[in-house]
Amino acid sequence: MAKRGYNRGLPPLLPGTCSVTDPRPPIESRTLIEPRTLKGFRDHLPPQALAREGILDIARRVYRSYGFVPIDTPALEYLEILTGKGSDETDKQLYRFTDHGGREVGMRFDLTIPLARFAAQHIGTLGIPFKRYHMATVWRGENTQRGRYREFMQCDFDTIGTTSALADLETVLVVHDLLSAIGLKSFTIRVNDRRVLSGILERLGLADRSTVVLRALDKLGKVSPEGVAAELAGHGIDAAASADLLQLASLSGPADAVLAALEPLAGGTAPGRAGIDALRALLDGAGQAGVPAGRIVIDPSIARGLDYYTGLVLESFLDELPALGSICSGGRYDNLAGLYTKQHLPGIGASLGIDRLLAGLEELGRLETRETAADVFLVYFDEAHRGDYLRIAAALRRAGMAVEMAAEPKRVGQQLKVASKKGFPLALVIGSDEFTAGTAQCKRMQSQHSTVIDWHGDVAVLVAAVAVELAAVRAGG
Repeated sequence: MAKRGYNRGLPPLLPGTCSVTDPRPPIESRTLIEPRTLKGFRDHLPPQALAREGILDIARRVYRSYGFVPIDTPALEYLEILTGKGSDETDKQLYRFTDHGGREVGMRFDLTIPLARFAAQHIGTLGIPFKRYHMATVWRGENTQRGRYREFMQCDFDTIGTTSALADLETVLVVHDLLSAIGLKSFTIRVNDRRVLSGILERLGLADRSTVVLRALDKLGKVSPEGVAAELAGHGIDAAASADLLQLASLSGPADAVLAALEPLAGGTAPGRAGIDALRALLDGAGQAGVPAGRIVIDPSIARGLDYYTGLVLESFLDELPALGSICSGGRYDNLAGLYTKQHLPGIGASLGIDRLLAGLEELGRLETRETAADVFLVYFDEAHRGDYLRIAAALRRAGMAVEMAAEPKRVGQQLKVASKKGFPLALVIGSDEFTAGTAQCKRMQSQHSTVIDWHGDVAVLVAAVAVELAAVRAGG
C-alpha cells in the first residue's frame, strides 16, 4: 500500500520541480516575502533570550522570598477596562481594535490596570492583603528610542488591600534586593511622595489642576526646566507658581536637608505633612533593614506620569547610565480598584523594566553572551560508544547539570570550536582510548584549562568530578 502523499507510478522529483498535483509554482519563480519585523518590535536571539530568562529567574526568586505569588491575566481586555486609567498619553498609545464578536478591546499597556480588574473580580477568593507578581508582555504604540520598544516585558510585584507603611517600605526593599541580586553594584533608588506634591499644589492654589501639573513635572530630567516651564505656562500656570514647582528639580543632597527644604514648600498642608513624615519613616526603616546609606535618595521632582499614583513613588537608575531612564519604577495607588468595585482595595508595587535593563547592561558590556543554556558539552566522536555517551549524559542531568550532546560524530577540534563559540562552561571529551583507559578530559572552555578525570567506568565518580569542575568555573575559575 502506498504511503499517504506518494504519487504512485511517478518518478522522484528533481530539485526545483513540482509534481503535477502541486499547485505551487517552481521555487525559482516564486516571489519571496521579505523576513522583517515591525518598527518598535524585535526578535530575541538566544544570547538575549537567555539573559532575559536569567533575570526573570532572579526576580522570581526575590519576589517569592517576600511571599509574593504568581498570577496571569489575558493580553486582551475590554477597552473600557484600559482607557482613562493611566494618562492621555497611554490612551493614545493603546493598541485597540474591534474583535470578531464586535467587542471593543485593547492590548494591555501595563500590568497594574489588569491587576486592579483582577483584584476586584477575585479578591473575595484571594483575601487581603494579597501579594502577587506577574511577568508578561505589554504593548504601547510610542516613539521608539534607546531601551524603549512598542512590545516589551514587565516584571511586576504588588501588594493589594493595605495602606500600611510597612508595605511601602517592603516595596522599596524588594527593589533594592532585586537589583542587588541581578548583580548591579552602582544604582540609586529615588523616592518621593505624591502627597508632598499635592501639598505644594494646595499651597499654590493649583489643586484643581494637579493632573496637568504632575504630568509636566514628570518630564523633568527628560525635558529642560525651561521646557517644563513653557508647558506649565501653556496650562495657565503663572511664573511665580512655576518657579516654586521647578525648585523641586534643584533639591538634592542628604535626606535631612531635602526634607528640611520641603517643609516651607509643603509642610503647612495636611497632605504635604503626611508625605514628608512618610518619606522620613521610609528612610529610617530602610536603614534598619540594612540598605546602605545613599542607596535611597529623596528626589522631590519625581512625579510618575500615570494618574493613579497617590502616595509613595519611586524610580531606580543605573549610576553609570542615568540618561537610560528608570529601570524599576512604581508607587502607591489607593483608588485604582475603585473603578471596578465598591470595596476599598489600596495597592502598592513596582515594575522591573527588563528590556531597558538589558539594553543598559549590553551598553555597559556586562551582558553575558552565551548561546546555550547547557553547562556541559559532551563531545561525540566515537559512534561505537553511542550508548555510553547517552548513559553519561543522563547521569549528569540527574545530578542537576544541563548537558548538550553533539548530534553527529565529528572531529574533536570541530566540536570544541562550536562549544567555545556557544559559550559552554565545560566540554567533556571521552574517545575510544579514554574509554579503554577509564579516563576523561574535562575542559574549561573560557580558560582552556583541562583536567584528566580517572573514573574507570564508574559513572558516579565521573559525575562527581564534573560537578567539581563546574562549581570551580561558576566561582570564577
